[in-house]
This record gives sequence, structure tokens and C-alpha cells, in this order.
Amino acid sequence: MLSTEIEKFSRLAANWWQPTGEMAPLHRINPLRVLFLDTSVPLVGKRVLDLGCGGGLFAESIAELGARVTAIDPSAELIAVAKQHLAQHARKLDLVYQVATAAQTKEAESYDIVTCLEVLEHTDDPAELVSQCARLLKPGGWGYFSTINRTPAAFGQAIVLAEYVLRWLPRRTHAYRHFVKPAELASYLAAHRMEMKDMKGITYDSLRRAFYLSARVDVNYLLLARKAAAS
Repeated sequence: MLSTEIEKFSRLAANWWQPTGEMAPLHRINPLRVLFLDTSVPLVGKRVLDLGCGGGLFAESIAELGARVTAIDPSAELIAVAKQHLAQHARKLDLVYQVATAAQTKEAESYDIVTCLEVLEHTDDPAELVSQCARLLKPGGWGYFSTINRTPAAFGQAIVLAEYVLRWLPRRTHAYRHFVKPAELASYLAAHRMEMKDMKGITYDSLRRAFYLSARVDVNYLLLARKAAAS
């Protein structure tokens, strides 16, 4: 992740777990991210690495479903918030937080699932990040990605509407040039013997003021890929 992006999100650490604060959109889409993964690859007992975990919203959610989670982020401030929230949890979860990047993680081919959610659009080298995900996955393991498509619709909704009109997110949260088309992500995956298995969009219904999973992938999308089994 770019150093400027790490600093940007570190400044939001104190508000990460406030469902009506600056992270409100993340809180609203998180149940959809969890649902899509758990219905595709049941999480109970799976060893999961959550890359770029932020304050731990997704990591805690999947640990609650029985996953054995290691969650990493390069921001010490965000990891501190994640640990603090975990300590207040009503029951003990199989969840460990670490200040680290994907490249610093040494456990090659050790994880059943590697998740990389809302991270690709904050790096200047998404192909390298996908490469690290593949390196850490077991043969036959699953890679789970969530990012933003590079389309006019995404520019209008994820930047203009979300940041400037509705002010759901701080301005300059996203840079359009860093958005990733599904075909580009699929090509990065294929370079490491990973094949896309399913893809869903996250669509906003302005009348109901709610997000839902759909076939539309022109703005936010979730992509599930599987690494080839050992030969």
C-alpha cells in the first residue's frame, strides 16, 4: 500500500468502529462481503489471512463464524484499534493481529483463504499484491478480493457521490487511476495459476438507501478465485 494511503487511513483509526462515522459505508457493506465468502467457501475451521485488515471489521466478522484468522495491516494505529476492539469481544476468537505487509509475511502456501478487501485500489502495483496473495495461499486455496471498477459509473458513485455529494467518505479517499477493472484483476490472477470462480457487484439502492449483492460490477465488485491444486 502507498505510504500516503497508510497515513490517510491511520488518521481514521479512532473512528473505525463507529457505524455512523467516517467508516459508515464499510460497516454497511461488510455483511455482504461476509455473506458472499461464507456461502461460497464455508469458513468454519479455515485458516484465513486478511491483508490490509484496517481496524478489523471483516476479520472479526469471519472469526465469529469459526475461521482461524491472522489479520495484518501496515498501520500500527489501525492494528492498535483492532486489538483494543477484540479485547472487548464477548467471547474469545481465533484471531491474531500483526503490523505487517503481505511481502513481510513469510508463511508461503500456508492459508486456505487469503482476503484482500478494499486494498487494491490503494496501491500503485496491484499485480504485485495479487502475486503476494498467491504466494501465501495453499494449492487449491481461495483468494477473495473486493475493489472498485475503473468506469465512469464508479467515478460518479465512488468519488463524486460518496465523497463530495453525500459525504460518506472523506474527500480524496479514492483516486480514479487506481481503480481496477475485473479483466485486469483476472489477468493478474492467471499469471499465478489462479482462476476466477465467481464475481458479484455491490449495488446501492438510493430509494431504499441500502446496499445489496447484484450482477452489476460497474462500481464495487467482489471476486473469488481459486489457486490451482498441486500437480
